[in-house]
Amino acid sequence: MNDIRRSVLWVIFGFCMVMLWDKWQVYNGHKALFFPSGDKVEAQMPASSTQPGVTEIPQSTTALSSSQVMAGLDNKTQPPPSRKRVDIETNVLKLSFDSAGGNLVRAELLAHKDINHPGDNVVLFNDSPERVYEAQSGLISKDGVTEYPTHKTVMLQTGQTKFVDGEEKLTLKFESPEISGIQLIKTYEINKNKYDIIVNQSVVNKSDKEVSPLLYVQLMRDGNKPEGESSFYSTFTGPAIYTEEKKYQKIEFKDIDKDKTSFEKQSNEGYVAMVQHYFVSAWLLPNNMSRNYFAKKIDTNLYSVGMIGQFPKVAPKSSESLSTHLYVGPEEEKTLEAIYPGLELVKDYGWLTILAKPLYWLVDKLYGFLGNWGWSIVALVVLLKAAFFWLNAQAYKSMAKMKAINPKIMEMRERLKDNPQQIQTEMMRIYREEKVNPMGGCLPIVIQIPVFIALYWVLLSTVEMRNAPWLGWIHDLSAPDPYFILPFIMTGTSLLQTWLNPTPPDPVQAKMMWIMPLAFSVMFFFFPSGLVLYWLTNNILSITQQWIINKKLGVLNK
Repeated sequence: MNDIRRSVLWVIFGFCMVMLWDKWQVYNGHKALFFPSGDKVEAQMPASSTQPGVTEIPQSTTALSSSQVMAGLDNKTQPPPSRKRVDIETNVLKLSFDSAGGNLVRAELLAHKDINHPGDNVVLFNDSPERVYEAQSGLISKDGVTEYPTHKTVMLQTGQTKFVDGEEKLTLKFESPEISGIQLIKTYEINKNKYDIIVNQSVVNKSDKEVSPLLYVQLMRDGNKPEGESSFYSTFTGPAIYTEEKKYQKIEFKDIDKDKTSFEKQSNEGYVAMVQHYFVSAWLLPNNMSRNYFAKKIDTNLYSVGMIGQFPKVAPKSSESLSTHLYVGPEEEKTLEAIYPGLELVKDYGWLTILAKPLYWLVDKLYGFLGNWGWSIVALVVLLKAAFFWLNAQAYKSMAKMKAINPKIMEMRERLKDNPQQIQTEMMRIYREEKVNPMGGCLPIVIQIPVFIALYWVLLSTVEMRNAPWLGWIHDLSAPDPYFILPFIMTGTSLLQTWLNPTPPDPVQAKMMWIMPLAFSVMFFFFPSGLVLYWLTNNILSITQQWIINKKLGVLNK
């Protein structure tokens, strides 16, 4: 039975290695071994189409044809507006708008430093040669023939570009020329201290007939991973769609390439987003508004995700407006949930969300009390160890008893080494006489595994820990320890735990039990220091409890 217990541990270790290999495969663009389509839902139409009977959204992101600049100018007397860039700075964002389409083409997050470029801020939206990532919107017609103002139409910028003293908001407007009797006016309401922007989309009908255009909003970006992405753990980068029916649906860039996307195409609620580690952008349309979702490839390594909604009918010589929301910023769970229920799911905990959300709530409460994310992690592990104290005690008692009878088992195995069947019989007798359950040290630990995996994802995905110091040399809990001090200490604690555990009778297994913690610890040299701190704290508390139990049972030197 001792061999059985060892086999169980090997199975757990093997499973962990397989899961790590699976994540490595996914990170390098290969298909996952497990649940390869688990992030998708039922397909309804090809990714290249937007809506039956609707024209394609213009794909070009930079080239502006003369017909789009000049089209719809009925009197032909007013020159088209000149293309220009408009910069606006708030307390949290530095934004750049392009008058071509009135699009948001650059967003710098002033409160978040770029760990790959010391001294610089994180830039999410960008239109540089290295990164293409923009928020766009415009109008299309149902017949697919009539031209309306789109995200490529050069517009006239009006309104504020700087905050007035004492005011928290400013209003920036982009007015398109009249095209097919229609004018589109985009009004950005920008708050000085918020990441979400209200975008009022107004359609002015200057024609003599009623019009019913379609409004589209989309996020367009290249398919590259964020700079500095770790090779030792994988996080999702790509489009996401949320609906009330199917909830959160991630879409892989490689599936768009292969035209194998699968997601809900129609709903009356929800949002679209572009997700990466720690940061997100999202478009939101009003609830109870029918919309079609799309995700498609625009050009080589260029993708878009968006929604097409039915704009209210606009009578002749009148106007109608729709209020949309654009979020561009960090994945702060409480902020996202306040903007739209379900938006916080872009901070993806995977299949253990049901455990991860309360763990995040707890560590956030601890931070509110302690004011330091590092000490909050330590306090969280202490609370979890207290919650599992009895289970751990049972496991350590069983392991201590196994350690105590280990010399007897070693002597018996040597004496009966030529009779394997007799060895098993004698082992069962020893376990009965000593009242030892060989599985007692495994089951309590296995029960806790989902909790610790959920906590791993909480610590890995919490943006508040970016650039958050702990003490001394640890200035960023989301970055690896610059001097590898925590990983070295953690490796030492793992080896001490191995010494406290029973020694396997098999010499090969005994050697492997010392190699396993060393091999496992290698990864922690490249993990965020917040994760290493969590594991180190857990090891120290486990060693303390196990040491006390072993001392009480008198097995420390056996």
